[in-house]
Amino acid sequence: QVQLVESGGGLVETGGSLRLSCTASGRTLSSYGMGWFRQTPGKERELVARISWSGGSTYYADSVKGRFTISRDNAKNTVYLQMNSLKPEDTAVYYCNTPYNPRTLVTGTSGYWGQGTQVTVSS
Repeated sequence: QVQLVESGGGLVETGGSLRLSCTASGRTLSSYGMGWFRQTPGKERELVARISWSGGSTYYADSVKGRFTISRDNAKNTVYLQMNSLKPEDTAVYYCNTPYNPRTLVTGTSGYWGQGTQVTVSS
């Protein structure tokens, strides 16, 4: 049974920083892509960032480019999302996702999900 547990969310002022973590159990992440998504009430979940299984390829949504950095530590079975220069529009529940199959692009249409962590950016 694969489980993903997110942590690191919280309340921060505009311009502040947070680092989210997603730790997996039941699977060794080193062969799997990982992604961070976010969702606000009434909106669809959107892809924020993803990293390939090797760590050699990353993708960022335009809204977070230059501010967020995704990274992974396979020895700790953990993926991170460093969020800097936070804006009120970054307020959302953030989820991590990994596909069912190894070496597969993270799209969010399937795979395992964590329970989410709330990020609130005050203006």
